[in-house]
Amino acid sequence: MADELIIKDLHVNVEDKEIIKGLNLTIRQGETHVIMGPNGSGKSTLSNTIMGHPRYTVTAGDIIWQGESILDLPADRRARRGLFLAFQYPMEVPGVSASNFLRTALTNIRKGDQAPTITPDNLGEIGDGSGGNVAKVGGDGANIDRSKRQILIPPKEFRTILKSKLNLLQMDEKYTKRYLNDGFSGGEKKRMEVLQMAVLSPKIAFLDEPDSGLDIDAIRIVGEGVSKLKGPDMGIVVITHQQRILNYLDVDFVHVMMQGYLVKSGGKELVKEIEERGYGWIREEAGLAVGAEEDV
Repeated sequence: MADELIIKDLHVNVEDKEIIKGLNLTIRQGETHVIMGPNGSGKSTLSNTIMGHPRYTVTAGDIIWQGESILDLPADRRARRGLFLAFQYPMEVPGVSASNFLRTALTNIRKGDQAPTITPDNLGEIGDGSGGNVAKVGGDGANIDRSKRQILIPPKEFRTILKSKLNLLQMDEKYTKRYLNDGFSGGEKKRMEVLQMAVLSPKIAFLDEPDSGLDIDAIRIVGEGVSKLKGPDMGIVVITHQQRILNYLDVDFVHVMMQGYLVKSGGKELVKEIEERGYGWIREEAGLAVGAEEDV
């Protein structure tokens, strides 16, 4: 049976202002959902809230994943349970190669929700064979208790995984040797988010405007990459303003958000209707005032 993410009567505040005002939505593994709506509707607020961003405060309602509320879980534990968010504006991380980042992230995901988080302070490779529990590491000779160190996925195994995902997405290995997103173009950053999604294999993945700021060719590449990852074990939620990226996806459900409400749902035909008629008719149908949105 597919795992379900159930959002029940969700209310969310940002800096004491209510942005999401009672939203209900169920997302299952294997489904592809699209969330559309004007700027300031609460779309990005929704995805960040689901992933546990501390800026967003849930004032009512619940988020249930795999039969349990996750409201009290921090972002890393939600990720370990199979939730994923591809950022609208991916962060640049100088000094950390994309390959090392992915290897560490995948190791944390595999160790599961209850395992300690791997950090630079407790991260280690396989011991030196001496059998001792304390090793001197680093230039300063600091002592680290080897019994408490976390072991990364073996390099050979990780390279096999990474290579298969690069081949699937038709990406060059050079991306993984560079610092994470450092100096990347907008299209390269979005492709790196899709590569993270491929390597980590989440159960439900949110993509926050994966087409934002991209040209036609870049949108096609990203859209085709996301399409290749869809399967019965992965649910995908795409937040977008435009139809173009949806041409590459087999969409099951389309939802429209306005002013913090989920005001309309339908199939892929709803996207075409929005392209032709805009959002005004949906706003009128929902009985909402014009111009109430603002960027959030």
